[in-house]
Amino acid sequence: MDVENKEAVGGGVSRLIDNIQSVISIGRRKLEHLLAAHIAGGHVLLADSHGVGKTSLAKALAGSILWEGGNHRGRSGDASPQMDDFSRIQCTVDLLPQDILGYNRIYGSSHELVFNKGPLFAHFVLCDEINLLTPKTQGSFFQAMEEQTVTVEGQTFELENPFFIIATMNLKGAHLFPLPAPQLDRFMVQLSMGYPDARHEAGIVQRHGREDAWADFGPVVPYQQLLQWKALVDQVSIHPEVVAYIVSCVRRSREHEDVDVGASPRTGVKLSRMSRALAMIRGQDYVSIDTIKEIIPAAMTHRLVMKNSAQPASTVIEEILDTVPVEVAR
Repeated sequence: MDVENKEAVGGGVSRLIDNIQSVISIGRRKLEHLLAAHIAGGHVLLADSHGVGKTSLAKALAGSILWEGGNHRGRSGDASPQMDDFSRIQCTVDLLPQDILGYNRIYGSSHELVFNKGPLFAHFVLCDEINLLTPKTQGSFFQAMEEQTVTVEGQTFELENPFFIIATMNLKGAHLFPLPAPQLDRFMVQLSMGYPDARHEAGIVQRHGREDAWADFGPVVPYQQLLQWKALVDQVSIHPEVVAYIVSCVRRSREHEDVDVGASPRTGVKLSRMSRALAMIRGQDYVSIDTIKEIIPAAMTHRLVMKNSAQPASTVIEEILDTVPVEVAR
């Protein structure tokens, strides 16, 4: 990237991060991972305990984007419904696929079929507590997450850029339906906010114990900038030896004795693209091995199926990072 683009990206990312941190207590590195996943064209799964701010984080990110002119029409022209700026899907066990995708209905005396769009037709979609959905309804997201299209009764609609899903997932609770491995594989990263330390928790109580906690919060980055950042990702170089290291780590996960199903080839693709996006927002021209090591836990842990479900996948990831040599054979 040239100096002008570096400065533009760096300034925009800093404004975005500062704006989110004005209402959410979260470290800069985790925010960088969240933004990099979006810029890289991926989707994010926030897996954590209740009440740590998963939903607020998603709302803060969406609310930091300036959407000019209201709704936007999809790329396939008049056949596509208009895209909303932001939508929230509060998941419950009784939601059906049509509650998310939309449905056709007969309109007026002409008996014309009219498509009523679902909440998935939005640039930023917050899917709150996704593992409360039944497997049938969870499947509503597959096509949109992989192909950025929605098909209802044989008619396919395209979803206009930017299109980004943040799904929150409860780690414990009643009536939860585990996400199948193919769906987990479609999330670029799984992040966790974790519990804050005592000092930050006191700040959360003071800030959000007031009704006007979000009074001064507003958008700081126009959505056109997001599209520009996405277009710049391919300008960040990634050396063949770094690609070889990614492939070696992914393949080692399939060979590990404690893993039933290892990381898919899609994992390497997502790692490559997200690492370039992360390097870009940090003002770097190339991807380093350290960047790959930094994001592998978030990009790979949720993709492993362990033979012993009680064993955390993170133990395998740590072993892979400790044992895979950086200078792999060509």
